Amino acid sequence: MVENLVEGFTTQIVRVGDHRVVAYRKRAAVQKHNGQTVFCLNGGPGLPCDYLRDSHAILTEWGFDVVSFDQLGTGKSDKPEDSALWTIDRYAQEVEAVRSALGVEQMHLLGHSWGGWLAIEYAVSFPERLHSLILQGTAADIPLLRSEMERLRAALGHETLAMMHRYEAEGDFSNPEYRAAITLLNHRHVCRLASYPGAYQRSLDGQNRAIYEHMQGPNEFHYIGNLSNWSRAEALSKITVPALITAGAHDEITPVCARNIAESLGGPSEVRIFPNSSHHPHFEEPEPFFSALTDFLSRFVGEAPPKDTNAISVA
Repeated sequence: MVENLVEGFTTQIVRVGDHRVVAYRKRAAVQKHNGQTVFCLNGGPGLPCDYLRDSHAILTEWGFDVVSFDQLGTGKSDKPEDSALWTIDRYAQEVEAVRSALGVEQMHLLGHSWGGWLAIEYAVSFPERLHSLILQGTAADIPLLRSEMERLRAALGHETLAMMHRYEAEGDFSNPEYRAAITLLNHRHVCRLASYPGAYQRSLDGQNRAIYEHMQGPNEFHYIGNLSNWSRAEALSKITVPALITAGAHDEITPVCARNIAESLGGPSEVRIFPNSSHHPHFEEPEPFFSALTDFLSRFVGEAPPKDTNAISVA
Protein backbone atom coordinates (compact mmCIF):
# COMPACT_ATOMS: atom_id res chain seq x y z
CA MET A 1 0.00 0.00 0.00
CA VAL A 2 1.50 3.31 -1.12
CA GLU A 3 0.24 6.43 0.61
CA ASN A 4 0.96 10.15 0.49
CA LEU A 5 4.22 11.96 -0.19
CA VAL A 6 6.39 12.90 2.80
CA GLU A 7 8.90 15.59 1.82
CA GLY A 8 9.34 14.04 -1.62
CA PHE A 9 9.28 10.45 -0.34
CA THR A 10 6.53 7.99 -1.10
CA THR A 11 5.44 6.13 2.01
CA GLN A 12 4.56 2.45 2.11
CA ILE A 13 3.11 0.39 4.93
CA VAL A 14 4.95 -2.89 5.49
CA ARG A 15 3.65 -5.75 7.61
CA VAL A 16 6.25 -7.06 10.05
CA GLY A 17 4.72 -9.91 12.01
CA ASP A 18 1.61 -8.59 13.71
CA HIS A 19 2.63 -4.96 13.28
CA ARG A 20 3.01 -2.27 10.64
CA VAL A 21 6.05 -0.14 9.91
CA VAL A 22 6.17 2.81 7.54
CA ALA A 23 8.88 2.88 4.89
CA TYR A 24 9.93 5.88 2.80
CA ARG A 25 11.41 5.87 -0.70
CA LYS A 26 12.60 8.74 -2.84
CA ARG A 27 13.50 7.92 -6.41
CA ALA A 28 16.62 9.23 -8.10
CA ALA A 29 16.09 12.64 -9.69
CA VAL A 30 17.91 11.36 -12.77
CA GLN A 31 17.36 7.72 -13.63
CA LYS A 32 20.76 6.10 -13.86
CA HIS A 33 22.94 3.64 -11.90
CA ASN A 34 20.35 0.94 -12.73
CA GLY A 35 18.19 2.03 -9.83
CA GLN A 36 20.81 1.37 -7.16
CA THR A 37 19.44 2.04 -3.70
CA VAL A 38 21.01 3.51 -0.57
CA PHE A 39 19.06 1.92 2.29
CA CYS A 40 19.40 4.04 5.46
CA LEU A 41 19.17 2.71 9.02
CA ASN A 42 18.92 5.52 11.54
CA GLY A 43 20.29 5.72 15.05
CA GLY A 44 18.55 5.63 18.38
CA PRO A 45 17.35 3.15 19.30
CA GLY A 46 13.87 4.60 19.53
CA LEU A 47 14.23 7.52 17.11
CA PRO A 48 12.08 8.09 14.02
CA CYS A 49 14.12 8.21 10.84
CA ASP A 50 13.57 11.90 9.93
CA TYR A 51 17.12 13.11 10.58
CA LEU A 52 18.87 10.45 8.50
CA ARG A 53 16.21 10.19 5.78
CA ASP A 54 16.08 13.93 5.15
CA SER A 55 19.82 14.63 5.33
CA HIS A 56 20.65 11.79 2.93
CA ALA A 57 17.89 12.61 0.44
CA ILE A 58 20.55 14.62 -1.42
CA LEU A 59 21.81 11.30 -2.81
CA THR A 60 18.80 11.22 -5.13
CA GLU A 61 20.29 14.24 -6.93
CA TRP A 62 23.29 12.05 -7.72
CA GLY A 63 21.31 9.18 -9.20
CA PHE A 64 20.54 6.89 -6.26
CA ASP A 65 17.19 5.87 -4.81
CA VAL A 66 17.05 6.50 -1.05
CA VAL A 67 15.05 4.28 1.31
CA SER A 68 14.51 4.60 5.05
CA PHE A 69 11.84 3.52 7.52
CA ASP A 70 10.52 4.25 10.98
CA GLN A 71 11.62 1.27 13.03
CA LEU A 72 8.87 -0.45 14.99
CA GLY A 73 7.91 1.69 17.96
CA THR A 74 8.90 4.98 16.34
CA GLY A 75 7.56 7.70 14.07
CA LYS A 76 4.53 6.69 12.00
CA SER A 77 5.02 2.97 12.64
CA ASP A 78 3.05 0.98 15.18
CA LYS A 79 4.04 1.45 18.81
CA PRO A 80 3.43 -1.79 20.71
CA GLU A 81 4.48 -1.81 24.35
CA ASP A 82 5.90 -5.35 24.44
CA SER A 83 9.56 -5.02 25.49
CA ALA A 84 10.27 -8.50 24.13
CA LEU A 85 10.24 -6.85 20.68
CA TRP A 86 13.18 -4.56 21.49
CA THR A 87 16.09 -6.77 20.43
CA ILE A 88 18.69 -6.33 17.70
CA ASP A 89 17.90 -9.77 16.26
CA ARG A 90 14.24 -8.87 15.71
CA TYR A 91 15.14 -5.47 14.24
CA ALA A 92 17.50 -7.18 11.76
CA GLN A 93 14.61 -9.34 10.61
CA GLU A 94 12.54 -6.16 10.30
CA VAL A 95 15.14 -4.70 7.92
CA GLU A 96 14.84 -7.81 5.76
CA ALA A 97 11.04 -7.57 5.77
CA VAL A 98 11.15 -3.96 4.59
CA ARG A 99 13.75 -4.72 1.91
CA SER A 100 11.65 -7.59 0.59
CA ALA A 101 8.39 -5.61 0.62
CA LEU A 102 9.99 -2.74 -1.32
CA GLY A 103 11.50 -5.11 -3.88
CA VAL A 104 15.09 -3.95 -3.36
CA GLU A 105 17.22 -6.86 -4.54
CA GLN A 106 20.60 -5.43 -3.53
CA MET A 107 21.51 -2.24 -1.73
CA HIS A 108 24.16 0.02 -0.37
CA LEU A 109 23.30 -0.47 3.31
CA LEU A 110 24.01 2.66 5.36
CA GLY A 111 23.75 2.69 9.13
CA HIS A 112 24.35 5.53 11.56
CA SER A 113 25.05 4.95 15.27
CA TRP A 114 22.60 2.26 16.50
CA GLY A 115 21.66 1.87 12.83
CA GLY A 116 25.27 0.85 12.22
CA TRP A 117 25.06 -1.97 14.78
CA LEU A 118 21.86 -3.03 13.07
CA ALA A 119 23.53 -2.83 9.63
CA ILE A 120 26.38 -5.04 10.84
CA GLU A 121 23.92 -7.54 12.31
CA TYR A 122 22.01 -7.60 9.03
CA ALA A 123 25.17 -7.88 6.90
CA VAL A 124 26.33 -10.96 8.82
CA SER A 125 22.97 -12.69 8.18
CA PHE A 126 22.18 -11.44 4.65
CA PRO A 127 25.50 -10.71 2.90
CA GLU A 128 24.06 -11.52 -0.53
CA ARG A 129 21.78 -8.47 -0.32
CA LEU A 130 24.60 -5.90 -0.20
CA HIS A 131 26.46 -3.92 -2.83
CA SER A 132 28.38 -2.19 -0.06
CA LEU A 133 28.28 -1.29 3.62
CA ILE A 134 28.46 2.30 4.88
CA LEU A 135 28.90 2.70 8.63
CA GLN A 136 28.63 6.18 10.12
CA GLY A 137 29.62 6.87 13.71
CA THR A 138 29.19 3.32 14.92
CA ALA A 139 30.91 0.35 16.54
CA ALA A 140 30.99 -3.41 16.17
CA ASP A 141 31.90 -4.07 19.80
CA ILE A 142 29.96 -2.37 22.59
CA PRO A 143 32.45 -3.36 25.34
CA LEU A 144 35.14 -1.52 23.35
CA LEU A 145 32.78 1.44 22.91
CA ARG A 146 32.06 1.53 26.64
CA SER A 147 35.78 1.70 27.40
CA GLU A 148 36.17 4.53 24.89
CA MET A 149 33.25 6.41 26.43
CA GLU A 150 34.82 6.06 29.86
CA ARG A 151 37.91 7.75 28.43
CA LEU A 152 35.75 10.63 27.15
CA ARG A 153 34.02 10.89 30.52
CA ALA A 154 37.37 10.93 32.34
CA ALA A 155 38.31 14.06 30.38
CA LEU A 156 35.75 15.92 32.51
CA GLY A 157 38.06 15.48 35.49
CA HIS A 158 38.49 12.99 38.32
CA GLU A 159 35.92 14.55 40.63
CA THR A 160 33.27 14.76 37.93
CA LEU A 161 33.85 11.17 36.89
CA ALA A 162 33.61 10.02 40.51
CA MET A 163 30.35 11.96 40.86
CA MET A 164 28.93 10.28 37.74
CA HIS A 165 29.90 6.83 39.01
CA ARG A 166 28.24 7.56 42.35
CA TYR A 167 24.90 8.61 40.87
CA GLU A 168 24.97 5.73 38.37
CA ALA A 169 25.51 3.25 41.19
CA GLU A 170 22.50 4.79 42.96
CA GLY A 171 20.42 4.81 39.78
CA ASP A 172 19.89 8.56 40.17
CA PHE A 173 20.14 9.67 36.55
CA SER A 174 17.98 12.76 37.04
CA ASN A 175 20.25 14.46 39.59
CA PRO A 176 21.00 17.99 38.29
CA GLU A 177 24.75 17.61 38.81
CA TYR A 178 24.78 14.34 36.86
CA ARG A 179 22.58 15.74 34.10
CA ALA A 180 24.86 18.76 33.73
CA ALA A 181 27.80 16.44 33.05
CA ILE A 182 25.77 14.54 30.44
CA THR A 183 24.76 17.82 28.79
CA LEU A 184 28.42 18.81 28.47
CA LEU A 185 29.33 15.40 27.03
CA ASN A 186 26.46 15.67 24.53
CA HIS A 187 27.73 19.06 23.38
CA ARG A 188 31.28 17.80 23.00
CA HIS A 189 30.59 14.42 21.44
CA VAL A 190 27.04 14.14 20.04
CA CYS A 191 26.35 17.40 18.19
CA ARG A 192 28.57 20.46 18.41
CA LEU A 193 26.25 22.79 16.48
CA ALA A 194 24.84 25.84 18.26
CA SER A 195 21.33 24.86 17.16
CA TYR A 196 20.01 21.57 15.86
CA PRO A 197 18.80 21.14 12.26
CA GLY A 198 15.03 20.78 12.00
CA ALA A 199 15.05 17.14 10.94
CA TYR A 200 17.32 16.20 13.84
CA GLN A 201 15.14 18.06 16.33
CA ARG A 202 12.04 16.29 14.99
CA SER A 203 13.69 12.92 15.56
CA LEU A 204 14.70 13.90 19.09
CA ASP A 205 11.21 15.20 19.85
CA GLY A 206 9.70 11.93 18.61
CA GLN A 207 11.99 9.62 20.57
CA ASN A 208 10.46 6.54 22.19
CA ARG A 209 12.32 6.57 25.50
CA ALA A 210 11.02 3.13 26.49
CA ILE A 211 12.91 1.50 23.61
CA TYR A 212 16.00 3.62 24.17
CA GLU A 213 16.24 2.85 27.86
CA HIS A 214 15.47 -0.85 27.42
CA MET A 215 18.11 -1.37 24.74
CA GLN A 216 20.74 1.26 25.58
CA GLY A 217 20.26 2.93 28.93
CA PRO A 218 19.43 6.33 30.48
CA ASN A 219 21.71 8.41 28.23
CA GLU A 220 24.35 8.29 25.51
CA PHE A 221 27.21 7.60 27.91
CA HIS A 222 25.92 4.84 30.18
CA TYR A 223 25.10 1.50 28.56
CA ILE A 224 23.08 -0.79 30.81
CA GLY A 225 20.40 -2.00 28.36
CA ASN A 226 20.25 -5.28 26.46
CA LEU A 227 22.85 -4.03 23.97
CA SER A 228 25.50 -3.39 26.63
CA ASN A 229 27.50 -6.53 25.79
CA TRP A 230 26.63 -6.82 22.09
CA SER A 231 29.61 -7.55 19.85
CA ARG A 232 30.06 -8.73 16.28
CA ALA A 233 33.82 -8.20 16.28
CA GLU A 234 34.58 -11.84 15.51
CA ALA A 235 31.98 -12.00 12.72
CA LEU A 236 33.23 -8.96 10.78
CA SER A 237 35.57 -11.13 8.72
CA LYS A 238 32.46 -12.67 7.12
CA ILE A 239 31.54 -9.30 5.59
CA THR A 240 33.44 -9.08 2.31
CA VAL A 241 31.67 -6.28 0.42
CA PRO A 242 33.45 -2.92 0.16
CA ALA A 243 32.89 -0.75 3.20
CA LEU A 244 33.17 2.92 4.11
CA ILE A 245 33.49 3.71 7.81
CA THR A 246 33.17 7.33 8.96
CA ALA A 247 33.42 9.14 12.28
CA GLY A 248 33.81 12.62 13.65
CA ALA A 249 37.11 13.33 15.35
CA HIS A 250 35.11 14.24 18.48
CA ASP A 251 32.53 11.46 18.06
CA GLU A 252 31.02 9.75 21.10
CA ILE A 253 31.56 6.54 19.11
CA THR A 254 35.20 7.31 18.65
CA PRO A 255 37.55 6.94 15.66
CA VAL A 256 39.12 4.04 17.58
CA CYS A 257 35.86 2.15 17.07
CA ALA A 258 35.80 3.05 13.36
CA ARG A 259 39.35 1.81 12.82
CA ASN A 260 38.62 -1.35 14.78
CA ILE A 261 35.83 -2.16 12.31
CA ALA A 262 38.00 -1.47 9.27
CA GLU A 263 40.81 -3.68 10.56
CA SER A 264 38.43 -6.60 11.15
CA LEU A 265 36.27 -6.62 8.00
CA GLY A 266 36.85 -9.37 5.46
CA GLY A 267 36.68 -7.09 2.42
CA PRO A 268 38.17 -3.78 1.26
CA SER A 269 37.44 -0.89 3.59
CA GLU A 270 38.37 2.71 4.17
CA VAL A 271 38.00 5.08 7.09
CA ARG A 272 37.18 8.79 6.84
CA ILE A 273 37.48 10.99 9.94
CA PHE A 274 35.98 14.50 9.93
CA PRO A 275 38.08 16.84 12.08
CA ASN A 276 35.39 19.35 13.05
CA SER A 277 32.57 16.93 13.78
CA SER A 278 31.25 14.86 16.62
CA HIS A 279 28.50 12.28 16.00
CA HIS A 280 26.74 13.97 13.07
CA PRO A 281 29.20 15.02 10.33
CA HIS A 282 26.31 14.88 7.83
CA PHE A 283 25.08 18.00 9.69
CA GLU A 284 28.31 19.36 11.15
CA GLU A 285 30.49 19.09 8.03
CA PRO A 286 28.04 18.26 5.23
CA GLU A 287 30.18 19.22 2.24
CA PRO A 288 33.24 17.07 3.06
CA PHE A 289 31.01 14.32 4.42
CA PHE A 290 28.88 13.95 1.31
CA SER A 291 31.91 14.36 -0.92
CA ALA A 292 33.44 11.33 0.81
CA LEU A 293 30.20 9.38 0.56
CA THR A 294 29.66 10.06 -3.13
CA ASP A 295 33.32 9.39 -3.86
CA PHE A 296 32.82 5.93 -2.35
CA LEU A 297 29.53 5.28 -4.16
CA SER A 298 30.90 6.50 -7.50
CA ARG A 299 33.20 3.48 -7.68
CA PHE A 300 30.18 1.21 -8.10
CA VAL A 301 28.77 3.10 -11.07
CA GLY A 302 31.90 4.01 -13.00
CA GLU A 303 31.42 7.76 -12.76
CA ALA A 304 33.33 10.64 -11.23
CA PRO A 305 31.75 11.87 -7.99
CA PRO A 306 29.79 15.13 -8.15
CA LYS A 307 31.90 18.21 -7.62
CA ASP A 308 29.17 20.63 -6.61
CA THR A 309 27.89 20.13 -3.06
CA ASN A 310 26.26 23.54 -2.81
CA ALA A 311 22.84 21.91 -2.90
CA ILE A 312 23.42 20.16 0.42
CA SER A 313 20.90 21.20 3.04
CA VAL A 314 20.97 20.64 6.77
CA ALA A 315 17.41 21.86 7.31
